[in-house]
Amino acid sequence: MSLDKPQRTTTSNAEQETRIALAACYRLAAHYRMTDLIYTHITARVPGEKGRFLINPYGWRWEEITASSLVKIDVYGHKIDNSPEQVNPAGFTIHSAIHTASHHAAWVMHTHTRAGVAVSSLESGLETRLNQIALQFHERVSYHDYEGIALDLAERERIVASLGDNPALVLRNHGLLTTGASAAEMFNNMFYLERACELQVAAQSTGQPLRLVPEEVARHVARQYDQTIHEDGDLELEWAAHLRTLEALDPSYKD
Repeated sequence: MSLDKPQRTTTSNAEQETRIALAACYRLAAHYRMTDLIYTHITARVPGEKGRFLINPYGWRWEEITASSLVKIDVYGHKIDNSPEQVNPAGFTIHSAIHTASHHAAWVMHTHTRAGVAVSSLESGLETRLNQIALQFHERVSYHDYEGIALDLAERERIVASLGDNPALVLRNHGLLTTGASAAEMFNNMFYLERACELQVAAQSTGQPLRLVPEEVARHVARQYDQTIHEDGDLELEWAAHLRTLEALDPSYKD
């Protein structure tokens, strides 16, 4: 594995912006402790290049990833640029299924966090009526039963069917996945899905009965979230705040 900056052919402005945003997602995930060493992935479609995606160089810690280190691959996870780095085609199985099936899912993030895997291992899954954070996922999260390590390309169609039109997927006994039309939307979904799982584990660890929000209130709050995030501009404000965090920590993600 080399951490030297790779030599690349000229990229378009749109691709460069995508590279910077994707590198930011990796660094933020590392900062918020949503990594699994070198495993799992965050991927993005390359603008204007059908069937082309960006993924992390296999073997790098997410704290190390930069815009120029990201590798361009095809729908099968095969490297198609001149990067000297390895890729993990098997790790792209889940991502490729969703990227190719949904126009909205230009960005896909998959994690194996402690809280996420814990909730994915519960028969009841995520309790979306437990608290205000979780309510944004009420009727917006799907489930996919565990079939083993995601190496089988035939599983891709079943993953797509399980996700449906929702932005979040709990991979049972495995972890979490979120999608978005932008880096900001995808990361927002994962940030709060992870937080919802953490809060659920904390609440259940008390051993006390859980007090759930009534169904009609849950649906009302879910609609309120849609308005504040997608209509009132909160999504853009959140993403800008995340980027300021990175600038203060280490702006080298843009290199």
